[in-house]
Amino acid sequence: MSAPPVAGVTLVYGPTASGKSALAIDLAREIDGVVINADVMQLYREMRILTARPTPDDEAAAPHRLYGTVPMQAAWNVARWRETALDEIERARAAGKAPILVGGTGLYLDALLRGLSPVPAVDPEIRALAIARHAELGGENFRADLARRDPDSAARLAAGDTHRLIRA
Repeated sequence: MSAPPVAGVTLVYGPTASGKSALAIDLAREIDGVVINADVMQLYREMRILTARPTPDDEAAAPHRLYGTVPMQAAWNVARWRETALDEIERARAAGKAPILVGGTGLYLDALLRGLSPVPAVDPEIRALAIARHAELGGENFRADLARRDPDSAARLAAGDTHRLIRA
């Protein structure tokens, strides 16, 4: 694992409803910064109200990146976020702006600061087959099928945890 280049990046992290977004906007105004989302739920386009995503007025007060950019149906993960966030950090720097990461997803912060172990890409055809099989069998039967192949994974996953079942 290699450490990512985060020197000079301001991190605003904390629990839900602790004022992170307002602080990030104030900082962005003060230091000519760009607010970059580091909250998994705020990535999703359809989740504006449920996640208290910054309002259009907030977004107009300072540049915001990676908010509402991903459709719920998209296959997204921490590695993709990390790569995209590092790109946004570099774009901000290239524009002479200070990158400000704001969020509450600890896994994202950890991935940014420590990097990630390499994981092989999933063949899209295999993923499509797993999705189709899950749709055909339903959660309980899919999980039972998984238990025959990988009892440890099946034991820790609920039948309703579609994304993790398919990934397993």
